[in-house]
Amino acid sequence: MDKAPIERFLEHLKTEKRYSAHTLKNYRIDLEDLQAFLKKEFPQYDGGGEIRWNQVPLFALRSYLSRAHSRLKPASLARKIATLRSFYHFMEKYGCIAKNIARELASPKIPKALPKFLDVDEAFRLMEAPAGKDFQGVRDRAILETFYSSGLRVSELAHLKTKQVDLSECLVRVTGKGGKERVVPIGVKAREAIEQYLVLRNQHAVTPGHEEFLFLGQQGKTIHVRVIAKQLEQYCRLLGLGKNVTPHMLRHSFATHLLNGGADLRGIQELLGHASLSTTQKYTHINLDKLMDVYDKAHPKA
Repeated sequence: MDKAPIERFLEHLKTEKRYSAHTLKNYRIDLEDLQAFLKKEFPQYDGGGEIRWNQVPLFALRSYLSRAHSRLKPASLARKIATLRSFYHFMEKYGCIAKNIARELASPKIPKALPKFLDVDEAFRLMEAPAGKDFQGVRDRAILETFYSSGLRVSELAHLKTKQVDLSECLVRVTGKGGKERVVPIGVKAREAIEQYLVLRNQHAVTPGHEEFLFLGQQGKTIHVRVIAKQLEQYCRLLGLGKNVTPHMLRHSFATHLLNGGADLRGIQELLGHASLSTTQKYTHINLDKLMDVYDKAHPKA
């Protein structure tokens, strides 16, 4: 291999797996952290700048994870272990090591936390929160309506291009994780909000290179996910919702309200862009909670 294993691995994830920049950054942090640990605590495996990965024993990896265990939550530790397993699998596949010792690493049990979501009334109030008729107010209304109507990831929403939105058919074509494309419907309210926003957007100064993106910031550039999160937080505070509402919470609300309304779980999986149905099934727990609550209140023998 011409490049060091870590760089070759990250290049593989970027070009072949099409991982996001955020995911690649996390992989790099984990692997460079491991490399620094091995150089300091196990210098005998330092080949003068690059670790001799084929010589690193299993106990060295466990020593690294043991140190990380004291300062990380189970989910973060599990992510580190997944990074090591993936990296070692790659090195074994390309002949950098003879055996993938990372297979022996056991992941911690992660407590399953149910997704937090807004109830329908709270969601409707949130849609009405951006009352301004200026560019920002109309834009924010369009963003919230589109968000709640489609269940997009916040990164997908921020990078949505005008050509991906078909207002005549009320459809949005989006490229999600792993470069997978899906088509998601949007409601009439979202379409109307986008149409109102486009009138002002067409009058707004756009920074060269950002013309194709739908949602713009005040400076005429593609809106940043942090701006969306900040605006969402501000509107929730104005409404006095008393919840730490995040963009992902709106996505959870979208899925939960669909399920409670009788939508098919596999259909919700397609709309959310989940690769596995098991990822979507967490919403069934919420639905069961709702059913049990109804049962307890309504059944004479409950």
